[in-house]
Amino acid sequence: MKMTRWVAACALTLSTTFAFAASSQAETVLQLGHPTASASHYGVAAATLADELAKRSNGKFKVVSTPNGAEREMIESAQIGTLDLVVTSTGPVGNFVPEVAIVDIPFLFKDYQHARAVLDGPIGQDMLKLFPAKGIEALAWGENGFRHITNSKRPINTPADAKGLKVRTMENQVHMTAFRQLGVLPTPMAFTEVFTALQQGTVDGQENPIPVITSSKFAQVQKYLTMTGHVYSPAMILMAKSTYDGLSADEQKMFHEAAAVAAKAMREKVASVEANGVAELRAAGMEVITDVDRTKFQEALEPAYAEYSKKFGKDKIDQIRNYAP
Repeated sequence: MKMTRWVAACALTLSTTFAFAASSQAETVLQLGHPTASASHYGVAAATLADELAKRSNGKFKVVSTPNGAEREMIESAQIGTLDLVVTSTGPVGNFVPEVAIVDIPFLFKDYQHARAVLDGPIGQDMLKLFPAKGIEALAWGENGFRHITNSKRPINTPADAKGLKVRTMENQVHMTAFRQLGVLPTPMAFTEVFTALQQGTVDGQENPIPVITSSKFAQVQKYLTMTGHVYSPAMILMAKSTYDGLSADEQKMFHEAAAVAAKAMREKVASVEANGVAELRAAGMEVITDVDRTKFQEALEPAYAEYSKKFGKDKIDQIRNYAP
């Protein structure tokens, strides 16, 4: 009897051990990188994606996020399969999927409603299909926001006021073409280097949406904010194709669905920050210039638009500009 009980106890212990081991082995840890602080809209997207995948997979997928990464390097890492997931702006994406750079054309989108309709509709969804050929799976369009210019030298009310300023940009030829046309000296630089460059005066200014300006504490090193809204900057949730291809069809669907929820949370965070962000920056000491004649900026960019038409096709640009769902 004692031996029987001992055998039964051993069997129960072994069963529990094997079950625990199987459970542990079943967990798949995925690494995710994004470019800003954990409390930013990028961090919200990353955290939401992690929560959704854990919930939908009953704990099989665990996402570990690393903030403050360099976007181009993270995309490259996803492309070669050393990083599983990336939340990034579209700024550097055109270096990998050139067709996507069309969305970075200045003053292409009228407002948030227009931009989201394009990206969530056939035009944007067709763009996502271009990524697998480049070793990346595009899961969803997120949001960075409309970009504005900050600098430490002077207020910018007109294009002429911007001439001669050295402004950090992403390594994005569409952006750089526009700034050169305005007489600005675009200086491509990894985002991780921007705060120090502004602090040391290596560059005079930078351009980013309000949520990035606030979360990065640029008010500490910049005096003037001009609400140009010159470019709507989407974000993207990307995945290494090698990781994606290792999933079952049901799991792949799960990742797309979880990314859609994360993208929605990201957009909601952008809207929340933009509702109070300008007041926050004023309170931090920035002079905010809201009386901006955007028409003058668009007129100054006419030669750049001609170049964009050659690169992307005028019909494609007009299709986005005039899109109505």
